[in-house]
Amino acid sequence: MTAQVEVHIQLKPGMLDPQGETLENALAAIGYQGVRGMRVGKWITFEIEADNPDTVEAQVDEMCSRLLANPIIERYEYQVTREAHT
Repeated sequence: MTAQVEVHIQLKPGMLDPQGETLENALAAIGYQGVRGMRVGKWITFEIEADNPDTVEAQVDEMCSRLLANPIIERYEYQVTREAHT
């Protein structure tokens, strides 16, 4: 089976987000007032081959915690969409 994976990663609450702050300031400078709490994250997509859906879930979670995200300062969530081979 082939699975399509989407991973969303953001800094944990309480972590400083200088990129988000910069965007907030830039938006205010061009007239968009009232924007607060902007957080910038990553969106990663990929396909993975596996024989078992449970294996896919376990591998994706391990990939996130070991490489794709830094669990000390970031939180992540992912969605796996299973697609049949044609």
